[in-house]
Amino acid sequence: MKIVTVGSKAFVTSFQLAGVSGVISETPEKALQEIKKLADDSNVGLVLVSDDISEPINDQLTTLRSEKETLVFSLPSVGSKKVDVDYRLMLKKILGV
Repeated sequence: MKIVTVGSKAFVTSFQLAGVSGVISETPEKALQEIKKLADDSNVGLVLVSDDISEPINDQLTTLRSEKETLVFSLPSVGSKKVDVDYRLMLKKILGV
């Protein structure tokens, strides 16, 4: 199973440094289209979305989560004032490593 990130260039690049592929999407609408495509891909098991992109489409993501087996998680975006994010550590926690 693959892990794929969806979000801004900085968010996606942060994960690419750890070997995780991604799709750069600057708008929530485009991100939702990409997430739907990824959720239909049987090789994708986890989609990580930056919270600045996921908040406006949260209702659609909730519906998608209930319909698909692919896990979709929202994570703080790069530069988020919510927390100081260590993406490698967060990814290890999500994967149980």
